[in-house]
Amino acid sequence: MQDDRIGQTAVIFLNRRTDTDEAGYAEAADRMARLAAAQPGFRGLDSVRGADGVGITVSWWADEASALAWRAQADHAAVREAGRAGWYSAYEVAVAGVGRSYRWSQP
Repeated sequence: MQDDRIGQTAVIFLNRRTDTDEAGYAEAADRMARLAAAQPGFRGLDSVRGADGVGITVSWWADEASALAWRAQADHAAVREAGRAGWYSAYEVAVAGVGRSYRWSQP
């Protein structure tokens, strides 16, 4: 089945967590998910983290302008700095336009 993500912008956030301030991190992550969902152009969020601390979060946006507006959002920028200061030991961000997308699920 063809997916409806064609034309969207995917922001792929690969990261490695430290063991610093688990509660503060969890609260900030929840707050950022709610804030992102309220932004114009937001289309969804998928996230997973392994026991080794490596995580992948993909946020889906209507277009690159929406993704850039999220990057510039003041609360998001502040939490990004907090992440650099203690919650992450490393991260990488890749931004991609979706040209083809498929979805399947077990009947």
